[in-house]
This record gives sequence, structure tokens and C-alpha cells, in this order.
Amino acid sequence: MSAPADDSPASADDRPPRWPARLLILLARGWQIGPSAVMPPSCRYDPSCSAYAITALRRYGALKGGWLAARRIARCHPWGGFGPDPVP
Repeated sequence: MSAPADDSPASADDRPPRWPARLLILLARGWQIGPSAVMPPSCRYDPSCSAYAITALRRYGALKGGWLAARRIARCHPWGGFGPDPVP
């Protein structure tokens, strides 16, 4: 006899991101290997904003992940915070 099929839904981390999230991830990767690679390091947070954005987009998709990334980028200014800031 064959084993029963596993019909449990995959967790959000196991599913590949849909195309809008993939496009935003591609933009963040382009930033990482393009302008960010030639500019001096100046990240106030850990992980960097682009790494944070990629993680948020993979975890939550384009809408919520994009919102989290935009909020994080908006906090990155001279009077903003610093230090560890993981994706919720």
C-alpha cells in the first residue's frame, strides 16, 4: 500500500515567492551587486536594508514584505535608529 499523501499546506518560508515579490527581490539584488558594491559601507542596521527587504519579500510576499521594506528604508536616516533589526 502507498503512504497517504501529505495534504498539509506548505509554510510561507517553503513556498517560492510569486512574480511581484520576485521582481522586487531582483531589484534589491541589483542594488546589492551594483551601487551598493561600489559605495562605502554605511548601514545603520543589521541586516542591511536590502537583505532585510529580500527576507521580508520571501517571507511575506510583495504587499506586506514591500511595506516592511519601505518602512525600514524610511527609518534609515541620520536621526533614525541603529543596531539589530530583524524581520518580524
